[in-house]
Amino acid sequence: MSETQTADAHGETIDEGKRDFIYIATGAAAAAGAASLGWPLVAQMGKAADTLAAGSIEINLANVAEGQQLKMLWRGVPVFVRHRTAKEIAEAEKVNVDSLPDPETDDARLVAKPDGKVDPRFLVMVGVCTHFGCIPVGEAGDFDGWYCPCHGSHYDTSGRIRKGPAPKNMVIPDYTYISDTVIKVG
Repeated sequence: MSETQTADAHGETIDEGKRDFIYIATGAAAAAGAASLGWPLVAQMGKAADTLAAGSIEINLANVAEGQQLKMLWRGVPVFVRHRTAKEIAEAEKVNVDSLPDPETDDARLVAKPDGKVDPRFLVMVGVCTHFGCIPVGEAGDFDGWYCPCHGSHYDTSGRIRKGPAPKNMVIPDYTYISDTVIKVG
């Protein structure tokens, strides 16, 4: 701020430092007022708490028996939770990944528990074929995984595409283990 003083046409002294301060204070008050009015308008555009809560589901894995598949609806799409048998896990692990159209190991398709260990028994996938979005049939097809009757895509026991027109493996949703037996999808 300037410390200079000048005289106007009537001979009155004008302190330019005070004038600068008044301009800055007025601008700051106007900016604070605009922000206090604008914030509620911006905040109301965010997702409501009930919408955020609907964006995730909790699944108790203890309710899924070995060899059983649970189908849940999450964000309007089916989610498959498969409690794989030892045979299904062995089939998924012995596959030569380099021979797959969308190479991915079985372990890469699993999420670690809170203790950091991966439990290969439970496979969680979005139950939608990656070709045209049909819903595959479980425990079917040439690889004992999933078969999409729409156009003939075959997935293995890890949900990886093995045969047919689908370009990608079935999608693994974002999920975490809340405990050893409960997962949260979304």
